[in-house]
Amino acid sequence: MENNLFGAIEAGGTKFVCLVGSDPDHIEAQTRIETTTPEETLNKVIAFFKPFITKRIIEGIGMGSFGPFDLSLGSSTYGFITNTPKPGWSNTNITGILRQELNVKIAIDTDVNAAARGEFRWGASARFDPSLYLTIGTGIGGGYIINGEPLQGLLTLEMGHIRIRHDLDLDPFPGSCPFHGDCFEGLASGPALYKRFDGRGETLLDDHPYWEIEAGYIASALVNYILILSPKIIILGGGIMQRSFLFPLVRQKVLDELNGYVQSSVLLDHISEYIVPPGLGDRSGVLGALALSQLATG
Repeated sequence: MENNLFGAIEAGGTKFVCLVGSDPDHIEAQTRIETTTPEETLNKVIAFFKPFITKRIIEGIGMGSFGPFDLSLGSSTYGFITNTPKPGWSNTNITGILRQELNVKIAIDTDVNAAARGEFRWGASARFDPSLYLTIGTGIGGGYIINGEPLQGLLTLEMGHIRIRHDLDLDPFPGSCPFHGDCFEGLASGPALYKRFDGRGETLLDDHPYWEIEAGYIASALVNYILILSPKIIILGGGIMQRSFLFPLVRQKVLDELNGYVQSSVLLDHISEYIVPPGLGDRSGVLGALALSQLATG
């Protein structure tokens, strides 16, 4: 490979971000593509990378994709986006299409695992293992790094679909998840806010009383992750967490819900350094895909 450059794709339900580079400070080219139909979106992705592959500037690409995304080797739908609520994308062989058209090695993972990997390599969790990255936006998902790699089990992790406490008197909204109704994602994701407030979720003022409820849902989920996974740091990304005033609300509600049960100075005295925004900003996912490409191609 020339110039030690690698390809990366953050395949999101709203946008695809593609880049060629070697690390956060050395990006050769980058583009953002709106996620429309699979054919239109992937054709634009292919057109971006083709010149770099033709000239042998890159020989591999890392991709973190929205999902559900099948990572089970030997599965008939390995590398597919499977039963997704994203219209038109269910059962899309995204990996196979890109491999066929670009004819290079493509290493794959979920979008949140890629973001967790990016933060672990270059961002806020670089000194912490295990660590948790959670995105709260168009969907809710989590990537958990342990022993330097994202945790994989029977299935990819679906942290957005855990059940959390839902006080129907306080918040009678039934939830927006088409599968589970009022799971974490169904209550606290961007689409949930959009549906709850008739399309006005993005315009809520910072002092709107709903944000206390939102912070409570996030905190309730984090308490579950803390008690089960015991991460050494939690990173909260995604569009909703760009409302930075949510961080102190969430931190306090986590402490309130733990109610002194976890006696750790990290939580009790340094929680502002424990629940944090991404160190890489909105580039965690695509830079994690870059790190994945580097690992996969040696």
